[in-house]
Amino acid sequence: MAALRQTPLTCSGHTRPVVDLDFSSITPEGYFMVSACKDGKPMLRQGDTGDWVGTFEGHKGAVWGVALNNDASRVATGAADFTAKLWDAQSGEELRGFQHKHIVKSVDFSADAGLLLTGSNEKMLRIYDLAQPEAEPQLFKGHTASIKKVMFLPDGETVISCGDDKSLRVWDRRTGEATRTVELPAAPMDVEVSADGQTLTVTHGKTVSFRSVESLEEFKSYSSATQLFSASLHPSQSVFVCGGEDFIMYKYDYATGAELEACKGHFGPVHVVRFSPDGELYASGSEDGTLRLWQTTVGKTYGLWKCVEATIEAKPEQTAA
Repeated sequence: MAALRQTPLTCSGHTRPVVDLDFSSITPEGYFMVSACKDGKPMLRQGDTGDWVGTFEGHKGAVWGVALNNDASRVATGAADFTAKLWDAQSGEELRGFQHKHIVKSVDFSADAGLLLTGSNEKMLRIYDLAQPEAEPQLFKGHTASIKKVMFLPDGETVISCGDDKSLRVWDRRTGEATRTVELPAAPMDVEVSADGQTLTVTHGKTVSFRSVESLEEFKSYSSATQLFSASLHPSQSVFVCGGEDFIMYKYDYATGAELEACKGHFGPVHVVRFSPDGELYASGSEDGTLRLWQTTVGKTYGLWKCVEATIEAKPEQTAA
């Protein structure tokens, strides 16, 4: 029997490169995905099908970072217009804007969605209390170059950041101080925290590095032949995916590092990849202006993919609405 071919779903709608994405947790209505794009119009979609739900309009520059809270009721965005914005995910209404002094590259919600974290080209992190949005934010200083990625850990008291100064840092939210710092051989392009909150997946140069959240010590790393921009670890920690400069989506066995798939589909560098909360698919955003959804188990009936007698009943380059 011939091997099944990976057939991604293509989510069109953006007009410029897609540079970030985020999934919600699983809600009674399924799960959702939000995407950041240089066209300045982040989009919300149904996570398992890619079907368009709505577009958030209000930024006056490229949107670099996006976040969905767990129940998919709120969206946060960071943009080149020096603002972060908070949105109602159901109505699309802008709830509040937070002014910065430079481009906002990354945003994240605390687990309870009570706090908003931002990282910017100001070389600092800010935390806003959404119950008191007019109050001055808490500032975290220490990076010596633009910040690439920020995130809360599940405990809500610990913050992770990485920047163009080639550093990865852990911060104590209560004190505002960096408790651990690691210098990397190249500027980290992406960081993700695992579903169990124990492992950091760090992408830098041609390497995907796996590090302990507690100590930041590296316990596993794999190298690629191409410059990598993003990687994501499956919720079960069985496989990880990554993408970068050569347009290809790679899947590797997490335990052995064996390459399992190398799939073409994008027509530009891959800027961001993330697994869905149920692990059934992963999404990728590219310089080509599209989001694509890929099956973790090729040929399985899931979402818009239909499996009939071991063949995929889906049109090549099937496009989600």
